[in-house]
Amino acid sequence: QVQLVESGGGLVQAGGSLRLSCAASGIIFGINTMGWYRQAPGEVRELVATITSGYSTNYADSAKGRFTISRDNAKNTVYLQMNSLKPEDTAVYYCNANVRSTRLTYNSTWGQGTQVTVSS
Repeated sequence: QVQLVESGGGLVQAGGSLRLSCAASGIIFGINTMGWYRQAPGEVRELVATITSGYSTNYADSAKGRFTISRDNAKNTVYLQMNSLKPEDTAVYYCNANVRSTRLTYNSTWGQGTQVTVSS
């Protein structure tokens, strides 16, 4: 089975930076779109950024100009560089990937999430 493992979360002061990473492992024939989502307490999960296999990116308005998504296809890994962090960025961040795990199918796979806390 395909598994996504996230790392890089933690506690940071407002204005600081964090770099999240998410590595996919298992039987992988290819990965289409990868992305990051976040969910704050009492809120719905929301899109932060996505990146296609062709390196086209899409960002939430709140992330534009501050966050950068990237990927390393050789390592089956997606990254999220977060700069100029604000307290409102505090949330659990989830990695998502559309993984081709067989010769016939793609499946959407989620990581377990990593906590990001930004203090004032």
